[in-house]
Amino acid sequence: MIMLTIPVFFPVVTTLGYDPIWFGVIVVLVTGMGVITPPIGINVYVVAGVARDVPLQVIFRGATHLLMALLVTAVLLILFPQIATYLPSLMK
Repeated sequence: MIMLTIPVFFPVVTTLGYDPIWFGVIVVLVTGMGVITPPIGINVYVVAGVARDVPLQVIFRGATHLLMALLVTAVLLILFPQIATYLPSLMK
């Protein structure tokens, strides 16, 4: 899905004046959120396949802490894009 959507949205994002590095960080962060949230939650199902004695609900409940941390990070990066672009700006 990323291979289909990024070529469409990247030119729009750069035309609107957003930093491409910031956009890449946001895409990776949101993708990380997507692989642990139900109903798709591919990573959670992989963990459930490895730890067969742990119920799926317990694994999803454990993943909520990571999801909340990713959500706070995404909000901070949206409000303050300088966080994502600070180190790359030192390389110029």
